[in-house]
Amino acid sequence: MEMSQLPSPDKKGRLYIVGIGPGSVEQLTGAALKAIRASEYVIGSGTYLDMIASLLDGKRVIRSGMGREVERAHESLELSRESTVAVVSGGDPGIYGMAGIVLEVAEKMGIAANIEVIPGVTAASASAALLGSPLSGDYVSISLSDLLTPWDIIRKRLCLAFSMGVPVVLYNPRSRGRPGRFREAMELALKARPPGTPVGIVRNAYREGEQVIVTTLEKAAVSHDDVDMHTTVIVGGEESRIWRTGNGERIITPRGYHRKYEY
Repeated sequence: MEMSQLPSPDKKGRLYIVGIGPGSVEQLTGAALKAIRASEYVIGSGTYLDMIASLLDGKRVIRSGMGREVERAHESLELSRESTVAVVSGGDPGIYGMAGIVLEVAEKMGIAANIEVIPGVTAASASAALLGSPLSGDYVSISLSDLLTPWDIIRKRLCLAFSMGVPVVLYNPRSRGRPGRFREAMELALKARPPGTPVGIVRNAYREGEQVIVTTLEKAAVSHDDVDMHTTVIVGGEESRIWRTGNGERIITPRGYHRKYEY
């Protein structure tokens, strides 16, 4: 259906697709806080709702489990016909989050709802901040989850990404159902990158149990105990280096200032 053929938006309701960032309330944007406070209904997986529990007093809260994103999309759209609704998504809703499925369902249903996507701090930028500056220029992000994308396609993308020489961010790197995928990804990286390439492993960024590890590709390829679905892994690029300071190790990926300026 062409956009011009869609029915007029129902002004009675509104739907916010809200990115809550890493999870702590302190990491929410002002716009995200405003949208949640303005909503009558707040919908999301239990994990993300628990992270913002202090904001939910007086709200009609609808909890659902992981893997029920399509159901959440339908329910939030139906409720937004008459009410103000916030469907919450971890990180940024447009990056492996709820924005895509909600908009796809709205398009298929022919609903011209009042929908607003509220951005949030995604795992790549949250993890990069804790690691120093590993993503100063171009980089690639790839999810290792094969729930929606076949592994053959992911594998091809990994090979191409590692061959580019830029940092690569790995989302959803390892789970109980696919314990060997992260190891295979590291083996593919070793075919294109030196063994001393910096690797940053960040678990529970800005959450309870936060863990930040700076290591090398060679070591990451043989040790996977610190990697799970709560982890983001950043594999450095050709120019990335480890900066060892009195406060620990950081990763720096030069953007190119050294080629143009003296400092």
